[in-house]
Amino acid sequence: MNITEMIKKHDASNQFQVLKDSYSQIEYSWNLKLDLSSIDTSKIKNIILTGLGGSAIGGELIQNYFRTELKYPYFVNRNYELPLFADENTLVIASSYSGNTEETLSALNQAIENNCQIVCVTTGGKMEEVANKNNIPLVKLLKGYQPRFALWINFFAVVNVFNTLKLIPEQNENVKQAIDLLKRKGEEYAKEQNDALSLAENLVGYVPLIYSVADYTSVVGTRFKGQFNENSKHHAFFSYFPELDHNEIMGWEGYNPQQMNIKLINIWDDDYHPQVKKRLEITSEVIKKTGCDIIDLKSTEPTYKLRLIDLIYFGDWTTYYYAVIRGYDPTTIDNINYLKERL
Repeated sequence: MNITEMIKKHDASNQFQVLKDSYSQIEYSWNLKLDLSSIDTSKIKNIILTGLGGSAIGGELIQNYFRTELKYPYFVNRNYELPLFADENTLVIASSYSGNTEETLSALNQAIENNCQIVCVTTGGKMEEVANKNNIPLVKLLKGYQPRFALWINFFAVVNVFNTLKLIPEQNENVKQAIDLLKRKGEEYAKEQNDALSLAENLVGYVPLIYSVADYTSVVGTRFKGQFNENSKHHAFFSYFPELDHNEIMGWEGYNPQQMNIKLINIWDDDYHPQVKKRLEITSEVIKKTGCDIIDLKSTEPTYKLRLIDLIYFGDWTTYYYAVIRGYDPTTIDNINYLKERL
């Protein structure tokens, strides 16, 4: 059975087309006209994005993407409660694609009690009701996606919020380049022979372990791991430099491929600190001695922002193909739905 036949058999919801058309998600969110006049930016001293799953990944991407531009303390909250510093000087972005994520709704209510300045990002649900009841600015997302397949809608909606509030430099050119990149790469990864499919085929039979770098490409590792879990129904793990050189490197001393057959994916970028590059090289030498295969991933796009998007998009396609070639539907999330019912 070739890849086209596998897609037809296992992708009943046609996430293939959703992936290919990802650029249109950016166009939608960037063209939203936002009324954020109630937000007083002169009072903002810190920013919290509260969300889970695909919404949290969008928040984490903000952290990496604006690494050298966002001059406010910024925190991604993935729990029911906000950190204790959340007060009237905090801008809270409450982000839930469905609008019904219980942890995010809990944190939103706490933000209201703490008199935080709030912007809600959602398609509707209970979050829209809370926003309307409390006169909170609402960024309305486009419905119809699985939340994790709506990353670009979510992320660029928050970029639009930050851009509108002038918390970051003007982003029009970066957004235009991101749209062009996803158009180009979407065509490339939709072909019957492509690098994302090749990597997926290369990983069959192994547990993927992704090593990225804190604050630079950590979101690539988080996203890759989560997409292996949700799209491919497969365990995957990630860690990041330089922290892993202070603990995880010791795990390789007792590594036995017969107990866990790992294939390591190193995420590289030209902007890494020279010492971090050196750590990657030396650590890779140590790991290769154990017999573990290492795959180096590096984007060749001209800017850091484009390389970040490029690597995430490549991972999304890889995990999609990893699902269908192993006979899984990349859309279904039965265990998550079961858990929600039990809660």
